[in-house]
Amino acid sequence: MQPSATRYDERLTAPRAWWAITALAAASGGLVTFPLGTLPALGGVVVAGVLAVALVSSYGSARIRVVAGSLVAGDARIPLTALGKPEVLDAEEARAWRSYKADPRAFMLLRSYVPTAVRIEITDPADPTPYVYLSTRDPEALAAALAA
Repeated sequence: MQPSATRYDERLTAPRAWWAITALAAASGGLVTFPLGTLPALGGVVVAGVLAVALVSSYGSARIRVVAGSLVAGDARIPLTALGKPEVLDAEEARAWRSYKADPRAFMLLRSYVPTAVRIEITDPADPTPYVYLSTRDPEALAAALAA
């Protein structure tokens, strides 16, 4: 395998129900502006719809990749040499690491609508971050890509 080849790539897209909510937000924009007339109501639908779609799309655009000897999670790029062994977390353990087991110094790319996760210790002594917590729909494949 080439060193620059992508070993893992996942986008944490928003659930389908959130897209239905954007349609309701657009309708709400129309209802709020309806007393002002038909044209302002259509404008309210368009503006509220565009804002809702932009918000859901940006939140659901988080991406996790293992490529070129690095883990790229959101805006972070971490060399694989600075990472320890990945720990696959089921829904129960992931919830625990998101709440009472969490360390405020940790790097967390989490999405509440993704129940499973991977936790990876940071082995670089110069880095104050104790671990990386990543929500993922396929924790076994991410752990395998990190270990390879």
